[in-house]
Amino acid sequence: MIYSEYLNFETKGFSDIVDITDSIKKIIERSDVKNGLATVAVPSSTSAITTLEFEPGLVADIKKALEVIVPEKSYYAHDERWHDGNGFSHIRSSLLGTSKTIPVVSGSLFLGVWQQIIFADFDNRPRSRKVFVQIIGE
Repeated sequence: MIYSEYLNFETKGFSDIVDITDSIKKIIERSDVKNGLATVAVPSSTSAITTLEFEPGLVADIKKALEVIVPEKSYYAHDERWHDGNGFSHIRSSLLGTSKTIPVVSGSLFLGVWQQIIFADFDNRPRSRKVFVQIIGE
C-alpha cells in the first residue's frame, strides 16, 4: 500500500523550526499502514527536514551552530546572481537535507523517546510551506 498526503503551514523564515511529529503521526493513522516506511520531504532548496529533541535549549543550540557553520551575514556568490540575500539558507538546507525516511512499526513512527521530526525554514522571509509525506507498507 502507498499513501500520500501534504502538510501545509506558514513559517517565519530565519531558521524557524517547527515540530511536525504529531502531524506525521496523524497521517500514519489515516494511512492504515502498520509496518513500512514514512518518507517526509520538502520541495524546497531553503528548508530542511531532520530529527532532534524539540526543546527550547536544543532548538537555540542548533540555530547557533548553523550560524557558526553558515553565517547569515557572510558573502555568498548565489546572492550576486539573484540578489535575494538567501545564499546562506540554500547552504543550510543542503547540509541538513530535504527529506527523512523513518520506519513505521506496528502503526507507529520508530523514533526515540526524545526524538521529533522537525521542519526548518532557513529562508530570509516568511513563507507558505508544503511538506510531502508518503507512507509505503502493509
